[in-house]
Amino acid sequence: MKDSTENSEESVAITFWQLLRSTLSAFIGVQSNANRERDFKHGKISHFIGIGLLFGLTFIGSIVTVVQIVLHVTGTD
Repeated sequence: MKDSTENSEESVAITFWQLLRSTLSAFIGVQSNANRERDFKHGKISHFIGIGLLFGLTFIGSIVTVVQIVLHVTGTD
């Protein structure tokens, strides 16, 4: 039988800021084991996939923008 603290722990979802921080940490490879375990217990996979795609697209967009600026400045359009 589970006690009330275990029940309340299971029902707690991670916050938006915890989701962002965990995804960014995992994206750059510095996610802690405790946070990873919390994410697997309380997070929804669809939220992590969505935020991961958003980070990935933002990263690609920033790289493309920097390359376009460099090409424009050097005159090799």
